[in-house]
Amino acid sequence: MKTLVLYYSYSGNTKHIAEKIAADESADIVEVKDVRRPGKLKAYTAGIFAAIRGKTWLIQALTTDFTAYERLILLFPIWADNPPPAFNTVLAQLPQGKTVAFKMVSMSGRSDCQARLEAALAAKDCTLESFEDIKS
Repeated sequence: MKTLVLYYSYSGNTKHIAEKIAADESADIVEVKDVRRPGKLKAYTAGIFAAIRGKTWLIQALTTDFTAYERLILLFPIWADNPPPAFNTVLAQLPQGKTVAFKMVSMSGRSDCQARLEAALAAKDCTLESFEDIKS
């Protein structure tokens, strides 16, 4: 099964974990990047409020051909128990019918967004393979 690791990292912690997972899984890897990378003040104020509300931010276009992959591993940091706005954009663009593994990265190693992410997958007719909190 061909696998793609798709990740967003603000501070670099998630990037290192994504690179290790991609190597372990022999998977391709793609970084999700903001169109305009927010400064720390905006990320940790407006970004957190947007994350809580499930809002999106503009990201650079994803040029990956998702049809080439059966399985997606999505890694992202947790901002106030939620995916960051850039990753909400990815969820909105997620193709139909994929098998998806979510891996959330945080200092606490816990999140409270599983039900919301499961609902997003169900709306896309995707299958949840796993949901894992990772302590960075």
